[in-house]
Amino acid sequence: MKSRLVNEVGGQRTFVIVLDPGEEAFATLIGFATEQGVDGASLTAIGAFERATVGWFDLDAKTYRKIPVHEQCEVLSAIGDVALGDDGKPSLHVHAVLGLSDGTTRGGHLLEAIVRPTLEITLVEAPGHLRRRKRPEIGAALIDLGV
Repeated sequence: MKSRLVNEVGGQRTFVIVLDPGEEAFATLIGFATEQGVDGASLTAIGAFERATVGWFDLDAKTYRKIPVHEQCEVLSAIGDVALGDDGKPSLHVHAVLGLSDGTTRGGHLLEAIVRPTLEITLVEAPGHLRRRKRPEIGAALIDLGV
């Protein structure tokens, strides 16, 4: 992974992050957010994965149904955010649309992905802190604007 701080104004930082082949995207981004002390941000990304797993949230079951993608795929769109979780650590929430070789797509909540050949991320820090709290009635952690 390589990263560069490309802008900083009024406590708001903008980073460009480039992941290398073989890196696990989700874990690498969590590590970056932890290292940089990012506790509120939005992100966008494009690139490609050698394989990935996205998920569809089943509200009744309160869990993600995993959708594995066992082939090279293009990251057509990835958007998400970073907020502090209940454990006080950065929590990442990313949705992705992945393009397959036949032109079809798979999409959902990004659960894991191995980069190949690259993933280019722009992360824009929010000027305030964001907090994500577990909502037991839903079974997921959502941003809580009441804190």
